[in-house]
Order: sequence, then structure tokens, then C-alpha cells
Amino acid sequence: MRREIEIKLAVHDPHFVRRRLAELGFRRVSKRQFERNLLYDFPDRRLRKEGSLVRLRFAGDRRLLTFKGRRIRAGRFKERPEIETQVADGIEMGRVLEALGLRVAFRYEKYRTLYRKPGEKTHHEVTFDETPIGTYLELEGPRRWIDRVARALGYRSHEYISASYGRLYLGWCETHDREPADMVFPQPRRGEA
Repeated sequence: MRREIEIKLAVHDPHFVRRRLAELGFRRVSKRQFERNLLYDFPDRRLRKEGSLVRLRFAGDRRLLTFKGRRIRAGRFKERPEIETQVADGIEMGRVLEALGLRVAFRYEKYRTLYRKPGEKTHHEVTFDETPIGTYLELEGPRRWIDRVARALGYRSHEYISASYGRLYLGWCETHDREPADMVFPQPRRGEA
């Protein structure tokens, strides 16, 4: 099972961050793409309680099924086991998960752009995520690589975020006095699309 090591960084100036990524030699690998993510859990929320998740992601024409296990260690990096595979039919995969007793527990949306440096390994990447609660970078790779890239982008280790988007959303709801639901973009009202 592969180990995922990542952090998030809050983006306050998107234009600066994009320009700085280019200066550091990162190239856009994928165009800005809308993602819809469904987190599945059992009715008793046992996956959440043990710190695991099952996610079905719809991103462009790709459908990805992901399992993430409990965090391996506490600290400034989020490190956990991950299994991910592409599936041919996301709707049918959702039906399989429901037949196994899982239910959609949380939905979240974002627009994601993926950046990599030419010649670097697959899991050395920066994603630029535009979410309903703000814009974030995700840096995924070895700890030293993450530290080096974060520092080059002007961030310090005390700015690292190891929380999931679900946890960030709950904090946002508390700060903004909102009742938590799903982290989705507002739907345009009739005639506004």
C-alpha cells in the first residue's frame, strides 16, 4: 500500500502563487478541472471514527475510487496509507459501495489544477484547489521535498495544514456560524446560469 504524505497551504494571493510556481519550474499538467467527491461511510460512521475514508471522485472523464487509512503519525505532515484506482463507471461503483452497506456521508467540490516539475516523480506534485471555503495548495511528496517547495513559495512550517477538506469545512462553518452540510458551490438560481 502506498503512503501518501501531504500538506495544505492557504492561498491568499492566487496570482502570486501561480507566478511563483512557474518561476520554480513547475508546469501545469492538467487544466483547471471541476471535481465532485463523495465520501462513503457506514451508518455508524465507523470509518470516520477510525480515521479512514472511502472516496469516489468524479473529475472530468475520470472516476477514481480511493481508500485512505488511519494517519500513520501525528505532526505537521498528513501521512497515511492510500489505495487508489480508476473505475470505469462511477455510478455503478457507488451502487456497489451502497450494496456493501456504505452511504454517502459527505460531498465536497473543488476546481483543481495539477502542477509538476518536468522530470520529477509522479507523487511529487502541487495541486491548486479552489473550494467553496477558499483556495489551497496541496503539496504531495517526500517531507524534505514538501519543506523545500513550501519554503520557496514563501510559506513556513507553522502554516502547514494537515486537516482534510472535511475538517477545514467544519471549522469554516463554526467560524461563519453556518450549519454544516456538504461543501459544495452554490447552485445558480433559475435564469442566472
